[in-house]
Formats: sequence, C-alpha cells, structure tokens
Amino acid sequence: SLLSLNFSLSLNMGNSLRLFATFFLVAMLLLATGPTTSVEARTCESQSHHFKGNCLSDTNCGSVCRTEGFTGGNCRGFRRRCFCTRNC
Repeated sequence: SLLSLNFSLSLNMGNSLRLFATFFLVAMLLLATGPTTSVEARTCESQSHHFKGNCLSDTNCGSVCRTEGFTGGNCRGFRRRCFCTRNC
C-alpha cells in the first residue's frame, strides 16, 4: 500500500514536471518570436488650456482634453499638470 502510494506520487510528480516543461517551452517560443512589427503613429502632447488646478486624475484630464479636440490626456510632472495627447 505504501509502495503503491509512493509510486503514484512519483507518477503525478513526473506528469506535473512534464506539463510544466511543456508550458515553459511554449511560453519561451512565444517570447522569442517577439511582438509583430506594426507602424504606430507618433503621439503629440500639449498642455491643456482649460484644465484648472492640480491634475490628480488621468480620467478627468482626458475628458477635458477631449473637449479641446484631443484624443486623450494624462497628468504629468512634479507640478501635476494636464497634458493633452493626439496622433501627430
């Protein structure tokens, strides 16, 4: 009984190790191929003219920037200013 329990545990460990090795190999292959190259537009930034106060929320900054005709915005810098972004 103890021998059969030990044998089944060693089989499960072997299967687990084999499964881990398979997943590890697949993950390494995916990482080795790297991301596909795609042409991305450059992003231009401009400080918001309508945002008032310290910028504490990227969501609020983005909303104000969209009213100014930009595609989004985020808070940046030590002084936490709202910078609007758009594709150049």
